[in-house]
Amino acid sequence: MQKPSHILTDGSISMVDVSGKAVSTRTARAEARVRMSPQAATVLRESTLPKGDAFVTAQLAGIMAAKQTAALIPLAHPLPLARVDVRIDWFDETTLRIVAEAITSAQTGVEMEAMVAASVAALTIYDMSKAMDKGICIESVRLLEKTGGKSGHWQAPA
Repeated sequence: MQKPSHILTDGSISMVDVSGKAVSTRTARAEARVRMSPQAATVLRESTLPKGDAFVTAQLAGIMAAKQTAALIPLAHPLPLARVDVRIDWFDETTLRIVAEAITSAQTGVEMEAMVAASVAALTIYDMSKAMDKGICIESVRLLEKTGGKSGHWQAPA
């Protein structure tokens, strides 16, 4: 098992030093799933929420959140994001699937940026829909795929 990269030999934590790493193009895709009642799903499908278009708002929230990852995750590096994309579609009748992709050319990866984007987009769906269904469940936030860097390509099992 590999030692956690943020823990020093004395047990303290530290931001990983990436100064010796080469700049390379790095990508990451993450997903979040949002399960809700059939009634809430119907209102989202019909775009009749009193607060407005939940999907557009969630996409913007996810993009904005990815750009703030280093302010939210204490040991994350601030990265120059080349692209962030957030897509929302229906996984089944009552479950949304949010997929966020982040791309950079940097010395460290963008997995956290993609996961933060997917998570905040899911939270935004909850916020905009909670009046109809307080039991909405955000679940299965996970990394789907990453490319670049020393470890190369990784993809989640199907």
